[in-house]
Amino acid sequence: MTRNGSTLVLRLYMGLFFAYMFLPLGVMVAAGVNSYSPPSITVWQGFTLHWFAEFWGDARMWSGLVNSLVIAAAVMALALPMGLSGALLLSQLGRRSAGIVYTLMVSPLLTPGIIIGISTVILWRNFGTTAGLFTAILAQSAFIASYAMLMFMARLQRQDHTLEEAALDLGATRARAFRRITLPFLKPTIVTAAVIAFLQSFENYNTTIFSIGGDHTLVTEIGARMRFGISPMINAIGILFIAVTIVCAVIWSLLRQRERQRESAA
Repeated sequence: MTRNGSTLVLRLYMGLFFAYMFLPLGVMVAAGVNSYSPPSITVWQGFTLHWFAEFWGDARMWSGLVNSLVIAAAVMALALPMGLSGALLLSQLGRRSAGIVYTLMVSPLLTPGIIIGISTVILWRNFGTTAGLFTAILAQSAFIASYAMLMFMARLQRQDHTLEEAALDLGATRARAFRRITLPFLKPTIVTAAVIAFLQSFENYNTTIFSIGGDHTLVTEIGARMRFGISPMINAIGILFIAVTIVCAVIWSLLRQRERQRESAA
């Protein structure tokens, strides 16, 4: 009886959990193909793709999307080397020194986005740089690099350092040992950290809105328009993002499965 009761509670919890996670997405999808405006599922006026066409013809939304992609790519290019450098530094320091440096390096994660955004703009204003895409990239990189660093640190803790020591004993330089041993070992984490950095940048609002000045991204433009009411076009954009996410997840799973099969065959 106790076992059956535990199973029932677990199933009930899982059902509530998945409903909490996916029910809002289902409502958003339904409202995005409903011709009624504002978004609604209780008032149904028929299936339509009009809101997708409205997004397609919205030049400001498209310019925001381009800015989001540019910023995310630049943040990814900056955050990964910064995070890797921090992880390598911490792995070489003593326990006491590493604790102090670690606290400093993860502090951006605990700092509110508004503080990071405003402080970045104030700093670069002293060098004659106005707020825009450049300051948004730097502000986002300041805390996204910490995410990458934590991921690299977790991977480096599982590395067999005797391989590098053996390479050095055989005459390899540190740069060559890093390139031929450590970097291939970090390859899965590099890919994962790149994806997370890209997504973290693309969806970021708090830091971006206070550091981008007169420019805009897709997220900040959506936030600005929601002050005047929600349009079903926002739901249509959400549907497109869900579709892209599912496609990318399937491709990633297929690539990982192929890689595992290749490793098993080797």
